Amino acid sequence: MNLHLIKNTKIFTVVFASISFIACSSKNNKENDVAQTTKPIAVTTAKPTSFTDGSLHFSGRVEASQSATISTRVMGVITMLKVNVGEHVSKGQLLVSINSDEIRAKKAQTEAMIAEAEAAYKNAQKDVERFTNLYKQQSCTAKELDNVMLQYNSIKAKLDGAKQMRNEVNAMLNYTNLTAPFSGIITQKMASAGSMASPGMPLLTIEQAGTLQINASVPESEITEIKVGKQVDVNVKSANKNFKGVVALINTSSQFTGGLYNIKISIPEADKKSLLSGMYADVYLSTSTPKEDNSKAILIPASSIEYKNELTGIYTVGSNHTALLRWVRLGKKVGDKVEILSGLNKDETYIISADEKLFNGATVIEKNN
Repeated sequence: MNLHLIKNTKIFTVVFASISFIACSSKNNKENDVAQTTKPIAVTTAKPTSFTDGSLHFSGRVEASQSATISTRVMGVITMLKVNVGEHVSKGQLLVSINSDEIRAKKAQTEAMIAEAEAAYKNAQKDVERFTNLYKQQSCTAKELDNVMLQYNSIKAKLDGAKQMRNEVNAMLNYTNLTAPFSGIITQKMASAGSMASPGMPLLTIEQAGTLQINASVPESEITEIKVGKQVDVNVKSANKNFKGVVALINTSSQFTGGLYNIKISIPEADKKSLLSGMYADVYLSTSTPKEDNSKAILIPASSIEYKNELTGIYTVGSNHTALLRWVRLGKKVGDKVEILSGLNKDETYIISADEKLFNGATVIEKNN
């Protein structure tokens, strides 16, 4: 009996020791996992500073120099729309057909009106000739001749009106068969066969191929520095391209653009190949006289900026010691730093570097200096 109790006690001791060992091992593994997922970082505080700026920076987009939106002036069911986005089309190529039964019926009515008016017109002409001869022979009065002339002019006016109606119907028929105004590429398709088209409704957008340019917006405080023919540096991040462009056009009015002036920048032919319409571009222009900027801008190292597609952000530290990606809007580049226009306020702490790649929610710890 005692021997059996001793054996049970030994077994219990071994089991307890095993459980304790497993628990300790699990605890150690968790601590190791936490240590492995913690990202050592270097942080600093955003401080507004003044700087000497010798260049201008503004944003723009690559666009086709010639584009058109195809629409109609009639209402009807689209019977044919076979082109697709990305498809090349030729000038004069039929793009859209719209049901025109009602317009054709109206054209038939106008043709009948014209035929009737022409018959009456010919008869009125004969009456005018006959009464003119009778008047010369003093066989009719001037009043009778005036009545015949009045009827002739009335019938002629009706004939002219019927012909103008036919011109109007033919013009409407032209809007039931829409063709390409120039050779290019279909960039948008907003309808399909079987849809109902209405006047002014956009159906397709076509852009002329190979005629790319950059459209940029410049604030009024900087527009005086820009001249037609001025060379600028252009960076298109999504295409990983840097090239020099030339200011080709300056819009001298900002009335409908929120105080911004639109400028057009030509692109060298060799650099157009890998560019696509809609890509964002950064434009840099050297100024003739560098000036002190006393606006106390927030400048941060360009290396700390995170790029996600067309968005830009910077990592800050959350209250629970985790990395928090915050989207920001960038301004001018000053040396190896970049201006923050919005998204980061003064005296806020942000991460300037990390030993490992950061992600949203990653546990971080400040490195010891």
